[in-house]
Amino acid sequence: MKKTNFYLAVLGTLLVLASAFQTPENGYRIGDTAADFRLKNVDGQLVSLRSQKHTKGFIIAFTCNTCPYSKLYEDRLIQLHQKYAPQGYPVIAINPNDAALSPGDAFTEMQKRASEKNFPFVYLQDETQETAKRYGATRTPHLYVLTRQGQELKVAYIGAIDDNSGDPEKVEKRYTEAALDHLLAGKPVPQPTTKAIGCAIKWRNG
Repeated sequence: MKKTNFYLAVLGTLLVLASAFQTPENGYRIGDTAADFRLKNVDGQLVSLRSQKHTKGFIIAFTCNTCPYSKLYEDRLIQLHQKYAPQGYPVIAINPNDAALSPGDAFTEMQKRASEKNFPFVYLQDETQETAKRYGATRTPHLYVLTRQGQELKVAYIGAIDDNSGDPEKVEKRYTEAALDHLLAGKPVPQPTTKAIGCAIKWRNG
């Protein structure tokens, strides 16, 4: 009986973990129109895409406080914003992790991290996780470049920031920068999708 209870406990734990790391079935594809959202920034203000009509597009980065990969890419996200925000493509960082499963990703912890790193971009909490699901994000970090076409924002790039998470000095392919440089030059993105490398998003149970 004790052995049976042990196996049941293990099975229950595995089911909880599976639900925590499940990925959205659907998500944006290249050329899709991105819907607007209203998410809370670390300063307490609600941020939407629609309210920023002066931009040419956005660098949407699903990221978090706790993932080692996200931490490795924080400085590179800052650099992306500093380089491309003046050209019309600001970074919008979004934390999709469920704080109940990952307490280090709670809103107060987001505020601390944004202050420590002096983020020059907004850092939003996707508390319901609906935005991450709509985009089809599965990892942190997971990037989406949106470009404005008329009144709509079209998905132009999905994937990784570059090809070396561990050492920025050894990066050979800067996927996101290449996408943005081509968009700014009025050219098609040469490699519109890559594989996002990072931690699985911590999805809410139930």
